[in-house]
Amino acid sequence: MKVILRKDVAALGDAGEVVAVKNGYANNFLIPQGMATRATEGTLRALETEKKQQAKKMELKRKSARDLAARIEQMALKVQAKAGESGKLFGTVTAADIAEVLKAQGVEIDRRKITMEAPVKTLGKYEAEVKLFSDVVVRVSFEVEAEGVEA
Repeated sequence: MKVILRKDVAALGDAGEVVAVKNGYANNFLIPQGMATRATEGTLRALETEKKQQAKKMELKRKSARDLAARIEQMALKVQAKAGESGKLFGTVTAADIAEVLKAQGVEIDRRKITMEAPVKTLGKYEAEVKLFSDVVVRVSFEVEAEGVEA
């Protein structure tokens, strides 16, 4: 019997795939558990339209991520942090700090999407990567300044 998987099933396939399984496995396990539906002409057509809609949504998300990446590249980010006279910070600048600075400039990004090569513990210029989409990654330059110093 051919079924359309609704959820990822180990050793069988991923959601949205059409797979052939034994009748008993489909009728007694996959279908009652909501993991699959029978592959009829109607459900196959519905699956195709669903895949097309998902592809369109993904393309829209990718386009908006690219637009956002272009906006972020144009920004000059300055992170304020408490520092001693030698230029060493009291603490570190984290991805959350960068996300906060981006939010202040009108771009809201989850801190978990921002990665830095090493912890920032001194004043200066640094770079971080922001993963906006699966294939859209933008490098963000930011400058760490001592609090209370206006440039």
